[in-house]
Amino acid sequence: QVQLVESGGGLVQAGDSLTISCAASGRTFSSYAMGWFRQALGKEREFVASIKWRSGSTAYADSVKGRFTISRDNAKNTVYLQMSNLKPEDTAVYYCAARRVALNTYDYWGQGTQVTVSS
Repeated sequence: QVQLVESGGGLVQAGDSLTISCAASGRTFSSYAMGWFRQALGKEREFVASIKWRSGSTAYADSVKGRFTISRDNAKNTVYLQMSNLKPEDTAVYYCAARRVALNTYDYWGQGTQVTVSS
């Protein structure tokens, strides 16, 4: 059974940095892409960043380019989202997700971790 478990969220101040993690288990993810999404209160869930597990190819939403970095640790089966120069508008529940590279739909989702940025 596939499990994605996020951790590392918390309360930080504007301008601070924070790294959140997603531990993946239950299958081999070499043919998968991993994504981070976020959902702020009262808003729709939005794409943040993604990484293809095998190639390491990345993609970012325009709103986080230059501030966020997605990476993976193959040995630990863990994906990270390093967030710097955080802004209050980055406040949201951050979700980890996985999809087969050949498909556009994310099949698996984590439970989310709250990131709150105070001004």
